[in-house]
Amino acid sequence: MSVSLVQDSQARVAASNPVGQWAGRIDHGLGSLVEWIAALLVLVEIAVLFAGVVARYVFHQPLVWSDELASMLFLWMSMLGAVVALRRGEHMRMTGMVSRVSPGTRALLETLALTVPLAFLALVMWPAFEYAYEEMPVVSPAMEMSNAWRASAIPVGLALMAVMAVLRLVRLHEPRHIAMALGATVVGVVLFWLAAPVFAPLGKFNLVIFFVIIVAACVFGGVPIAFSFALATFAYLGLTTRTPMLVMVGRLDEGMSHLILLAVPLFIFLGALIEMTGMARAMIQFLASLLGHVRGGLSYVLIGAMYLVSGISGSKIADMAAIAPVLFPEMKARGAKPGDLVALLSATGAQTETIPPSIVLITIGSVTGVSIAALFTGGLLPAVAVGVCLCAVVWWRYRNEDLSGVRRASRGEIGRYLLVALPAIALPFVIRAAVVEGIATATEVSTIGIVYSVLVGIFIHRQFDVKRLKPMLIETASLTGAIIFIVGCATAMAWGLTQSGFSHDLAEAMKAMPGGAIGFMAISIVAFIVLGSVLEGIPAIVLFGPLLFPIARAVGIHEVHYAMVVIFAMGIGLFAPPFGVGYYGACAISKVHPDEGLPHIGGYMFALFVGLVIVAAIPWISIGFLK
Repeated sequence: MSVSLVQDSQARVAASNPVGQWAGRIDHGLGSLVEWIAALLVLVEIAVLFAGVVARYVFHQPLVWSDELASMLFLWMSMLGAVVALRRGEHMRMTGMVSRVSPGTRALLETLALTVPLAFLALVMWPAFEYAYEEMPVVSPAMEMSNAWRASAIPVGLALMAVMAVLRLVRLHEPRHIAMALGATVVGVVLFWLAAPVFAPLGKFNLVIFFVIIVAACVFGGVPIAFSFALATFAYLGLTTRTPMLVMVGRLDEGMSHLILLAVPLFIFLGALIEMTGMARAMIQFLASLLGHVRGGLSYVLIGAMYLVSGISGSKIADMAAIAPVLFPEMKARGAKPGDLVALLSATGAQTETIPPSIVLITIGSVTGVSIAALFTGGLLPAVAVGVCLCAVVWWRYRNEDLSGVRRASRGEIGRYLLVALPAIALPFVIRAAVVEGIATATEVSTIGIVYSVLVGIFIHRQFDVKRLKPMLIETASLTGAIIFIVGCATAMAWGLTQSGFSHDLAEAMKAMPGGAIGFMAISIVAFIVLGSVLEGIPAIVLFGPLLFPIARAVGIHEVHYAMVVIFAMGIGLFAPPFGVGYYGACAISKVHPDEGLPHIGGYMFALFVGLVIVAAIPWISIGFLK
């Protein structure tokens, strides 16, 4: 059953169900209120961080309270954003298996995808309130506020998610499916609780039961990845250890509270801004005027445009949405096959994962302690190396393209396009210079980009639609909530694995692998390609980054070099069908059926792999420009 058919079926359920209609009204009122608050918090975060930059750099009077306030508001924004994401069905999940079953089975699995998270929310609710209560005596040094004000975001957010899950169940699912899913979920929880004495003597085999079997069953069954991690961790700690559950909530808080993660919503919003203000279109038009007259020229433009836009937005979906509508109509008019276009778009998504300010780079820096500035510097050239490999495939496929009807742009036209595109082309350099010169931190620098983009949109391009700001802010909060909540849940899961001794065993096993640094790198490439296809980049990095980066250091691999290899490996997994969700995102944006891209994507994926091997074999590509 297609997504549209599922949505139509859900709409019919809501229309024919009086209880569902009441739930819809409650959902609309409560959901709109949460969206407004989350959007407002995004704006306040931008204002607070930009004020901190101005106060420190312009007036030389640092705002000592700005980081504390930003951290407190960020946790609230992340939790409310997670509520919005749950209401909209936007939490990261793997639907490859779910989409291949019969309509009836799929409807039941879609219902289970809500009842399973609801079970976790119900179980963790009281520990979350306990955790917030325990934080009351802790007082922040600058604002002298109780930390309970910040920590309360977790129980409030979890409670709102539970309410939204119930409302979504009633609104969109048939009563019989709800009864079956709830029954199966309750029976599963009770059986595991009764089996607690059985788990005690199993030792480390419990890791397989909880972190492999349960996680795999939930992920492949369509349960959002964050809740799959969280439920498995809660069950493992609750049934096999004596760890108080508020400790797990504390690890969840810790994972969501890294100050560097504040850059995530700001760069997401910046990506939306460059599309709205016409900056992305200006860059693409300039590149097209340079290369549009050569064979495969617009494909080269696509590769180059993704490189430039990725250097601004940090969001792959925003990158693709900015480029595909501009380039694809002309490329199709020249005879390019839609399947080849979506295959190349998907491949460039993997190619540009290392270009700053990539959210994956920020996450790696957050969980491993690697310098963000070093990652930003090291990520530029590897993407060029992989892009050259993609260009080789484009050259081969389009070497016989007929360009008899294509007009070459004049020098005057190229100059005009360059003049219009200059502000947009300059933005990545402005962002990097602000970090390198110490004007702003990696967290704050996005606010400079936001202010810069607003000014360019208003005064230069004269393209600034105020009506689009609210949807952009809400979308930013929703995507941020989905990302940060999964980081928190993955952090709690990683802590559980560490406490079990798994990290020590993994480190010893990896060190004992033959081949030294080369063997370790080869194993890492294979592992992260698989992890990228199943877990996506961010949860895989949060789970395994803290475990594997110290091993890489121990066998003599530079951390920045290892980060680039890991990111490309995950990118291949993320954008390669049949499991890579990035590929389906590219298809959705391009409005091309996934089946059309399958015959064309093999060559591009091979080029990505060749580029990955080159980057892995030549460390200088990643670290040659580091100080």
